[in-house]
Amino acid sequence: MQAPLGILFDKDGTLLEYHATWMPANHAVALELAQGDLNTAHHLLRAGGWDQATDRVASGSPLAAGDLEDIATLWQDLLPDGPDRTIDSIVAYLDSAFPANMVPTPVCNLPALLTQLQARNIALGVATADSANGLRMSLAPFDILHRFAFAVGFDSGHGRKPEPGMVHGFCAATDLPPDRIWVIGDNRHDIEMALSAGATGIGVLTGTSSAEELRAAGAAMILDSIAALPEIL
Repeated sequence: MQAPLGILFDKDGTLLEYHATWMPANHAVALELAQGDLNTAHHLLRAGGWDQATDRVASGSPLAAGDLEDIATLWQDLLPDGPDRTIDSIVAYLDSAFPANMVPTPVCNLPALLTQLQARNIALGVATADSANGLRMSLAPFDILHRFAFAVGFDSGHGRKPEPGMVHGFCAATDLPPDRIWVIGDNRHDIEMALSAGATGIGVLTGTSSAEELRAAGAAMILDSIAALPEIL
């Protein structure tokens, strides 16, 4: 496996620890949509892949790997009657409410890590199933957005995971071939996106998937977290 000339990171579960970052938002948003009814909120969360006993979400589930449209489509028919229950209105609500209730929790010292990678002349990008707004709001506290040559969400015009469009966009932005790109993520959608574009998929264990699940998706390597990158490079 060749060393990368570019690395395209997933965000949630890769740059940010998934459960610490997202579970406060998942609970708050579900309860608001359920109009304060805890049973309905839990029904929404369970439909999205939440396990109440562990307060974690399943690998590949809508809450773990889906985008806002996936979640809105899933929840639309489960919500109590009320105004603004179109897919578009639910997506718009989620796009503001999720970032407002997140607790962005980095998996490591992100500025230091990205500095080390850039010192090796590795181009950096981030591609998330979150929205472009959610991407900006959740990474802004760490002052790293300027590090990325390419930063897109599901609504940025480069397609949705696991389609290859986000990888193709990164290649175009950096003038790099896909076979010299590593896509690093915590879900099978990230690995499948990499492979569909001709890139290398690298799995990390800071999200919702196990090493076995990531290997089954085709990951070429599994890392405990992206903090290991300087050592393996």
